Amino acid sequence: MRQMKKVAITSISIALALSLTSCYGAGPNAATRMINRVTDGNEGDVNTDGSNLRVDNLLLVATEDGSAVVVGQIVNRAEATDQILGISVDGIQAVLSGETKLYTNKPIRFEGESANAKAVFPSVGAVAGTNVKVTIGFARAGMVTVQAIIRDKRDVYADVTTGAALATPAATTK
Repeated sequence: MRQMKKVAITSISIALALSLTSCYGAGPNAATRMINRVTDGNEGDVNTDGSNLRVDNLLLVATEDGSAVVVGQIVNRAEATDQILGISVDGIQAVLSGETKLYTNKPIRFEGESANAKAVFPSVGAVAGTNVKVTIGFARAGMVTVQAIIRDKRDVYADVTTGAALATPAATTK
């Protein structure tokens, strides 16, 4: 009888240990994989009326003069070409320059060495550490709103400016 009790307790302990520590968090949906730091850009998707757009790492960088500069990228994964019509925060429109047409799998990048577009909210009094709703209007896909953080101009964002330094053929001089 004593032996049977030990086997029962051991079996129950093993069953509980396996069920309480199961692999529910493994793979692409793992909880540890879904963690974003507060300073990371936000993401959004538009999948309507044949559109398939992805907004990645969207955030704003506050500059010394109170302007805010958009950082991030937008990728069109649909066959049909789309276009960015405007970017706004609280009804204030950004000044867009560079590429606005979204061709299939050709990303529009705001800021960085491979930037091909620029969006600036001039003199809006941007305050680092606050969150704002950024609305992007597209010709085909309609509107998408993404909650984005405003970062200060340091670390990887130290070189962000309100000037138009784009890596497009039209912006380079010969």
